[in-house]
Amino acid sequence: MRSLLPESLPIVDEAHLLARYATSQRPFIRFNFISSVDGSAQREGLSGGLGSPGDKRIFGLLRRLADVILVGAGTVRAEGYAGDLVSAEDIAWRQARGMSAQPVLAIVSHGLHLKPDNEVFTLSPVPVLLFTSAEITPEHRAQFPAQVEVIEVAEVNEGCDPQQIVEILTSRGLEFIHAEGGPHLLGQFIAADRLDSLCVSFSPMVLAGSGQRIAHGPQEAVRHLRLHSLCEEDSMLFSDYRRRE
Repeated sequence: MRSLLPESLPIVDEAHLLARYATSQRPFIRFNFISSVDGSAQREGLSGGLGSPGDKRIFGLLRRLADVILVGAGTVRAEGYAGDLVSAEDIAWRQARGMSAQPVLAIVSHGLHLKPDNEVFTLSPVPVLLFTSAEITPEHRAQFPAQVEVIEVAEVNEGCDPQQIVEILTSRGLEFIHAEGGPHLLGQFIAADRLDSLCVSFSPMVLAGSGQRIAHGPQEAVRHLRLHSLCEEDSMLFSDYRRRE
């Protein structure tokens, strides 16, 4: 066992951070969450209250690497995803490396309860892929803006089939999948064994209360991970756990 002192694990420069979080593996499925020390993924119902400047910095760098940002409809309603997904600096970095200006946005909505006029659709500067296991009529499909493609997939464990979602995304060249929740989506991907990286920012606070954990599912689905990277800033830890082969 090694002793990892906080002062030995500082957040380093941008290039070093990007190298730590990058991978040549394709497809590659990463989830990114924040948690209090006592395991809550929410403060006053939102994840933002747990964050710090360092967390926001790493959050942006993780998005910078992605082909597609995957998120559940509940998280869209709670956190808001309208408008640009990355900064002007991120866009310049991506374009200099032959990537699209911004990642594609993919939303998972099991019951398809997001309204077609939601700002996440009407203000999106990128194509939006909307996955659902609900039956949709041609009339309902036509109500969504032109940049939104509604894709029906099978239902698994009261959610959309993660295997199908990954297959559809990778078939379109969207192989670096960066997912941002929520807990039900992560739980479904864990159960399907489609998780390559779990980045968790541990906030140095305890909350008690009834905040959700970062993963939720109807039953346990044990997957063993290995610590790939760990940084610290202002007592906040930034971890990247990878699939253990």
